[in-house]
Amino acid sequence: MAGHSKWANIKHRKGKADAKKGKVFSRIAKEIISAVKVGGGPDPKNNPRLRVALQKAREANVPNDIIDRNIKKASNADQANYEELTYELYGHGGVGIIVDVMTDNKNRISSDMRIATNKRGGNIANPGAVAFNFDRKGVIQISKKHAVEDELFLAATEAGAQEFESAEDMYIITTDPTDLYTVKEAIQKLGFECDEASLEMIPKIMVECDEETEKSNQALIDWLENLDDVDAVYHNMA
Repeated sequence: MAGHSKWANIKHRKGKADAKKGKVFSRIAKEIISAVKVGGGPDPKNNPRLRVALQKAREANVPNDIIDRNIKKASNADQANYEELTYELYGHGGVGIIVDVMTDNKNRISSDMRIATNKRGGNIANPGAVAFNFDRKGVIQISKKHAVEDELFLAATEAGAQEFESAEDMYIITTDPTDLYTVKEAIQKLGFECDEASLEMIPKIMVECDEETEKSNQALIDWLENLDDVDAVYHNMA
């Protein structure tokens, strides 16, 4: 279960995203609204999708008033539903970029993506043209101060984890997407505190860039991350 060298790339992206707590809350609010609208109503007992959304809300420390307000909003017939979309882009110097979106207006986000590439370069790619070089994985982060490496490695392996890596101040556990919460719950039952568990797009092959190309790509990525409908931006720039 040797670790992959792509984590530094993911951690850089996540470090920036984690600083934007408001965006995390916004994403969860959208998931709650979508869960109520298409998952079976406002009662989590009868709505598995809403139960998952509420679990995410608790883990992200979303205030109860925000949760309640969005459940009520979703019950309003005039409230639009949110759709999950994925855009694939070619960045500068052959870098691939994947953008996860959750929006209630596909025309708006389509226009926003065109403006982003017009302003910061790059091109929108056909579906699959970039995604083939990425694997969607579950990623669990555990602070080293919360675990003993050998014990955590054994627990993660027995729970079905695919990879285990020690990276700076964190242990990184990689799972199949469908096993993410199963592995997380198994680890927590053994007393390990998980700092974060999320689905990520892991690049298979990294692209080396010179300084100028890196700056151009980072400007495009920053623009995309600042769009209201964008939840996450992944890339394979080394």
